[in-house]
Amino acid sequence: MNFQSSRRRGEDGVAMVINFLLSNARLVLGVGGAALLGIATLAVKRLIERAGRAAEDEKVEQKMVESWEELSLVSASPTLIRKGIQGVVMKHVSKETKQQKDDLCQNLEVSSPDVLPKPEAKSKRLQLCVLTLQERLQQYYSSRVVLAPNEVKRAQSLALDICTEIQGFLHSRHPDMPLGEMNLGGSLLDDLQVVSADHACLLVPLQLEPTLWRLIPGEETLLTHPLHWMVRRVNLEYFPRGRSYWDRYLVGGYLSAEAVVNMFSKAVMETVNWPSISGHLDCLVRPILGGPDLRLEIRPESGTESIDQPLFISMLPVLRESDVVLTAQPELTSPWVNAWHLSLYPWETQRLTQLDATDDGCRRLTLKVLKAVCKLSPPLRHLKTAPLANLILHLSDSENDWSKNSLDVRFQQCINELIGHLEQQALHSYFKPAVNLLSDLSEDQVDQMGFMLYCAVSDPEILLI
Repeated sequence: MNFQSSRRRGEDGVAMVINFLLSNARLVLGVGGAALLGIATLAVKRLIERAGRAAEDEKVEQKMVESWEELSLVSASPTLIRKGIQGVVMKHVSKETKQQKDDLCQNLEVSSPDVLPKPEAKSKRLQLCVLTLQERLQQYYSSRVVLAPNEVKRAQSLALDICTEIQGFLHSRHPDMPLGEMNLGGSLLDDLQVVSADHACLLVPLQLEPTLWRLIPGEETLLTHPLHWMVRRVNLEYFPRGRSYWDRYLVGGYLSAEAVVNMFSKAVMETVNWPSISGHLDCLVRPILGGPDLRLEIRPESGTESIDQPLFISMLPVLRESDVVLTAQPELTSPWVNAWHLSLYPWETQRLTQLDATDDGCRRLTLKVLKAVCKLSPPLRHLKTAPLANLILHLSDSENDWSKNSLDVRFQQCINELIGHLEQQALHSYFKPAVNLLSDLSEDQVDQMGFMLYCAVSDPEILLI
């Protein structure tokens, strides 16, 4: 009988059970329970593995004592997750990152058999493997976060070309439609897009007659939502319906954002000759129909050597009055067909820029790193720009040092702050405290994010892999 083979099959079976428990623990126990279960199962697994190697290891008793000491941590300290992050589970989590560093060092040491490295060169290469968190963040920013200038230029050029085509089409087919000059907006314009230049936003300003329309804050409407504004038609006794072009999109006396989006969908997305525009721009342009928003997908022509990913361009009807910007986004205001969304993005972006200009700070840099981390990490993908920007704005009220040299400290502080907000399932808007920016997250999403961030407290570099 092959005892060695039987023992290995037994170990594999135990490993399968343990892995199954760990992968499903968060669904039942939440973040804290899953991490405690992780400590217990890892300790038991190590105990079984050490006991099974009796013939290979002479210090069996000592190994078993160590395993049981690890296992006792579970019952000894329920608060291990909040403080332990330095405990057994975190050692296993950080092991992978350290292994990658070791592999990198080994690869640097290996050279061609014909050319042997000098001792001085070898020591410099090894020094590259030992990076501080500050250096690692700077490396991550330059290699993963920041966009190449030619990539940004190409995306902006394509978006502006599409903008020109759409605006020309609307002027020719709907000359009486009162529109302002369409322009590029969003993160691609504000240098806040990360990882890849894969989306752009075209703002379509609707021009309303000031005497015929009034923008009503969400708190003053029946919706009572601070971000759900309404646009009321006024002075109907003096200027009856029909005096304004936009009267045809009234629903119950209010300008309907959903009706406006449906109009642009039919007038632009379903009507423009996209094959002709594709030939003119040397790329494939097609509308994405059936969704709640107005989106175009642009791909390089088939047969070209370009491997660039598609660029998605969104048309966004907007209303402006002073510093208030309302957008027609039914996906954010559903089921209210009359509601317009108050965009806080201009306020948040402007505030971050002002603060950084005052003290030459790294707030925008920190935001871009956090955005890239969330975009590239599946458990954190549901964290969008708004919660991260508001997190930094809140932190700026209590922290004065935002110099470039403090990037590592602020990065770790953001992780800790995010954990606290996820535990409370609340992160309030900086400009609208009544708005909870985490309200759309499910419990499972919160658990996955919390688990990932807990692990990153003791080893932040796991977020930068």
